[in-house]
Amino acid sequence: MDNMRGIMLMVLGMAGFAGEDMFIKLAASGLPVGEILLVLGFVGALIFAIYARLSGTSVFSRGFFHPAVVLRNLSEMIGGLCFVTALSLIPLATATTILQATPLLVTMGAALVLGEAVGWRRWTAILVGFCGVLLVIRPGLEGFEPEVLWAVAGVVGLGIRDLASRKVPKTTSSLQLSAWGFFAVGISGVALMAITGEAVMPNVTEAMYLAGALSVGVLAYWALTEATRIGEISVVTPFRYSRLVFSTIVGILVFSEFPDFYTLAGACIIIATGLYTIMRERKRRRQEAALAKAVLADQTIG
Repeated sequence: MDNMRGIMLMVLGMAGFAGEDMFIKLAASGLPVGEILLVLGFVGALIFAIYARLSGTSVFSRGFFHPAVVLRNLSEMIGGLCFVTALSLIPLATATTILQATPLLVTMGAALVLGEAVGWRRWTAILVGFCGVLLVIRPGLEGFEPEVLWAVAGVVGLGIRDLASRKVPKTTSSLQLSAWGFFAVGISGVALMAITGEAVMPNVTEAMYLAGALSVGVLAYWALTEATRIGEISVVTPFRYSRLVFSTIVGILVFSEFPDFYTLAGACIIIATGLYTIMRERKRRRQEAALAKAVLADQTIG
């Protein structure tokens, strides 16, 4: 029952993130990217700071200066800036498809940087998955659009963020990390506006787009967090890929964006390799748990 609730919340969260991307893309047609980042970042940080306070946690903590937290915030700035820029320039389904490669990048980084064990099967899945990304990007071919590199840079930034999160002390709560991450995104918006000098007073429609992005974004984050706490990670995580389905539907209905054959083929490859990587990780953890249980039983008998 818990896993079913977790799955439903995960799907709900992914639908929310697709809605957030839709509102951001709509707002980006009239507002500078830096301004969008500023509003979403600072208001989102305030919302999570209030939520943390109501939960008995303060966002003012020494943990903010922990190296892993600093790296996480910096990579959040880069990832958020690049992905929002990508949303403003390329089709929604294309940006979301490339974003699905983040788990593959995290698995690779965990092996190369954190020293986690990754067997040849998962390495093969990672390489095949990146081939799927290349199929979407099509570098050097006629269909190549340089703007898609913003989405690639966003994946790198968000991948580093997720890796850094693994080294954040357990004493730092998810609410604190969320508030700090949103604040970092707001700072990136200020920096971008300082560089470009762009600032526009939002009209009523654009303000509603920003409010919509904030509302569904915060709810989606809540659903994602609850899903990972209620259900087994290995069970609910594969349903993160439902975001691509929702984004494709939104892209068709709202923006009249129809993904081409290469984007669809690349998406299938990325999802398939991502799911395989998750299943291999689940099997590895079960084997490690069984081995630890057997060792403990031997020690007890001895």
